[in-house]
Amino acid sequence: MPAEARAPHFVRSFERGLAVIRAFDAEHQALTLSEVARACELTRAAARRFLLTLADLGYVHTDGRRFRLTPRVLELGYSYLSSYTLPQIAEPHLEQLVARVRESSSLCVLDGDDIVYVARVPTRRIMSASITVGTRFPAYVTSVGRVILAHLPDEDVEARLARAELKPHTTRTITTPQALRTELRRVRRQGYAVVDQELEEGLRSVAAPVRDRDGDVVAAVNIAVHAGRNSVDSVRRDLLPHLLATVAGIEADLRITSPAPAAAPGTGTRRSSSSRRSPAPEG
Repeated sequence: MPAEARAPHFVRSFERGLAVIRAFDAEHQALTLSEVARACELTRAAARRFLLTLADLGYVHTDGRRFRLTPRVLELGYSYLSSYTLPQIAEPHLEQLVARVRESSSLCVLDGDDIVYVARVPTRRIMSASITVGTRFPAYVTSVGRVILAHLPDEDVEARLARAELKPHTTRTITTPQALRTELRRVRRQGYAVVDQELEEGLRSVAAPVRDRDGDVVAAVNIAVHAGRNSVDSVRRDLLPHLLATVAGIEADLRITSPAPAAAPGTGTRRSSSSRRSPAPEG
């Protein structure tokens, strides 16, 4: 965020501390002081202070040269998950779905321009990168991301397309705003998204939106399969009906467990706009 755009309450040091934590990932599990400083665009002295503070708090361990995150950092994500009922509601439904179709399934939400896995039931490793709760991918290149993006207001979609850097993950990846805009319109119209080997070669996935009791899309559920075992037609024919049934079950539970929406004065219960209603699936 540019300095001039920050609000008066913005705490720059807190932002830098979080950046130090985010410097560690699956490909950078152990980092030196210099590597952290470079990744976060900090001086070595500042990076050292942040790392040693995190070590004092138990979030980082060091052998004197390299630094690693400790399991305690999971507390930060768990605080969110434990206060957010959707993953808890969805997980039994995902387990039943996986038992039926024998393929992996996940629940994802939108966070900025990425999707984040908040619940997952795997069957086998189908991607080169291990996927766990907390894994992030660019929304534009995933079936769950496209389902959620497709149901955002048009002005929000246009703003995202204007700033997006559409990188080719494979030769099949959609990399132009116009092509992605067309695909999102198709996803909204049909009510689900199929992504065929755009994120990774050999990976196909189908996703459907999850709506809360107000009709707002709050998440998406997918089924991910290996392209060698499932054609696009078989994904639609054999897996999509099970996926839609699972989403319906999650939404039914959400309606029971979520608090009732506040009624506007003199209008009764708030209703969702037509753009939020679920269209009839095609195919």
